[in-house]
Amino acid sequence: MRPLFHPSVEELRPEAILHALSDPVRAAIFTDIAREGCVQACSTFASVGDRVIPKSSLSQHFKILREAGLIRSERQGVEMRNTSRCPEVEARFPGLMAAILAAYQLVPPATR
Repeated sequence: MRPLFHPSVEELRPEAILHALSDPVRAAIFTDIAREGCVQACSTFASVGDRVIPKSSLSQHFKILREAGLIRSERQGVEMRNTSRCPEVEARFPGLMAAILAAYQLVPPATR
């Protein structure tokens, strides 16, 4: 298997972060990972809200989040484990993640 791409802190771009979080499913996945503050398996997100997410779509969502620098993914056996990179993003763009997470708290889950 080829290694997963994780951009360095210097490579993080606000437009990539905003693009990654522009999709409601990715935004829901990321906010759950960020709020939990612990490692989450991809399989945890097989359904988001009342929607079932196909594995191929879920893989694409995680790839976009990872390549935007929002999460770090590591393979553990057959599982992919994901953690938030909020502290790194916060160091690069102070206030950005807090503002985004606060904005998603204002939006009722049914409309995401």
